Amino acid sequence: MNAATAILVMAAFFGLIVLINAIRILREYERGVVFRLGRLIGVKGPGLIFLWPFIDKMVKVSLRTVVMDVPPQDIITKDNVSLKVNAVVYFRVMEPERAIVEVENFLFATSQLSQTTLRSVIGQSELDDLLAEREKINAQLQKIIDHQTEPWGIKVSNVEVKHIDLPQEMQRAMAKQAEAERERRSKVIAAEGEFQAAQKLSDAAQILAEQPSALTLRYLQTLREIATENNSTTIFPVPVDILRPFLEASGEK
Repeated sequence: MNAATAILVMAAFFGLIVLINAIRILREYERGVVFRLGRLIGVKGPGLIFLWPFIDKMVKVSLRTVVMDVPPQDIITKDNVSLKVNAVVYFRVMEPERAIVEVENFLFATSQLSQTTLRSVIGQSELDDLLAEREKINAQLQKIIDHQTEPWGIKVSNVEVKHIDLPQEMQRAMAKQAEAERERRSKVIAAEGEFQAAQKLSDAAQILAEQPSALTLRYLQTLREIATENNSTTIFPVPVDILRPFLEASGEK
């Protein structure tokens, strides 16, 4: 092999390496932010793209939704209750060039912003509101974080408060409160039952007072029930009202 052939082989090998390094393949959910000599020239992808070797530099960005876990934060609520709260943030990159140019590390920046916003919003809320109106707190967190990440080309779609860790003494106090509430409801229901029962008895007594015959029928029905339930002889006083028609009939005779 002479010198010319060797040079040709080396040139072909070098050209192959350059070509391999110049070709990039981006998936459907990926975009490449391309800088040429340090200057932003645009966003490329998906598919096959070509970069000038040693001149172009590409930063790959994923457009898929990122699920970020916000670490537990020590927070004091508006009513001076100490607790730990963590959350989960769902966001995605909408403008790759802004996510790379406007902020150094958009993942780290979004995480830090979520932590500070979580502490701020929970610190302005009372414990009862935090437990009863979690959807409202989530919407408020999403609105604030999304507004602040918009200059970075990031869209925050949802924020969910994941877990609220209460102190042991607060858990015991809430358990006692819940037990007292259940006991109160039980007493109220029992009192309402007694009131309704008394009302029905009063109505029945009024009907019997207005209709003596109804009392007589009730008396005879009671006699029949006793006779069917017991085989022994039962002495039952008979009201004078039942015998009065017979006594009047005999007196007329």
